[in-house]
Amino acid sequence: MSETATPYQTPADLVWESMDPVGEALHFLRMSGVFYTRSELTEPWGLALPALDDCLMFHVITSGQAWLDDGRGNPRRLEPGMFAMVPHGEGHNLLSEPSAHATDLFDTSREQISERYEILRHGGGGHKTHMVCGAVRFDHPSARQLVGLLPDRIIIEAAASPDMMWMETTLRLMAAEAGQPRTGGEALITRLADILVIQAIRAWMTSDPAAQQGWLGALQDEHIGRALALIHRDPSKDWSVGSLAAEVAMSRSAFAARFGELVGQSPMRYVAKWRMNLACGWLEEEDAPLMELALRLGYQSEAAFSRAFKRIIGRSPGKVRQDSKSA
Repeated sequence: MSETATPYQTPADLVWESMDPVGEALHFLRMSGVFYTRSELTEPWGLALPALDDCLMFHVITSGQAWLDDGRGNPRRLEPGMFAMVPHGEGHNLLSEPSAHATDLFDTSREQISERYEILRHGGGGHKTHMVCGAVRFDHPSARQLVGLLPDRIIIEAAASPDMMWMETTLRLMAAEAGQPRTGGEALITRLADILVIQAIRAWMTSDPAAQQGWLGALQDEHIGRALALIHRDPSKDWSVGSLAAEVAMSRSAFAARFGELVGQSPMRYVAKWRMNLACGWLEEEDAPLMELALRLGYQSEAAFSRAFKRIIGRSPGKVRQDSKSA
């Protein structure tokens, strides 16, 4: 039977029924891989991973065991069926045991398979551990904002809950591919790794009370989440506090107060920052003329766009583009 609107549903209501602000935030988690490594390690062994700015790092033990030491005095044992993330690119150690010496990653023997995929072999010849690790970046401002809210370390035990069966299956598939390298294995492992990152973030969002606060909490609010989704979907629209409040069926004053309470800034400040974060991404990735970018964001002149950009970002659009090319 086809679904039709009830007399109490407006077209906007039907659009909102299909909106999932949190799901849309996860949709923006498109990753660009910095590197992926398949490690073949023998005890005793230790790896010191350097800090990588703006990167999320992850580790999957496919056989054997390892210890993750992030320098906070609480090393964590990792086993097959677990997925570990260090979301903010901080340096940390992976060890065969907590007391093992850690060799700098770049001083180990590594076989370059492709530009972003390598095989690492290291250790003293004892019991074996196999592991898949990687570092990824997120380019969309929504993704960077979400990742910035994650804790310093996330470790998911896939076998600990029936709800995690999908992750356990993915981990087993990755382990099978890493254990018996075949044609196309590199591509499959990197794609599985990307899926696991999103799955782990989703699992954290549903289980950690911290995910119910701030910007993530605002995304899950019935009214403010809808307003955020509208801004994200159509940043070029001439939004005002009044028009956003009308879209979510709130009074102007109640909407402004609720938005500020949950998001931590005014609606129009958020609109302006969202637009300029999008513009930063475009400037770094594209060579489109500034006037084209201005029109995408609802500005009628390059000068108006440039003034707003410098006010929010602190640098001119040209300077951001120049710096990205020289990085």
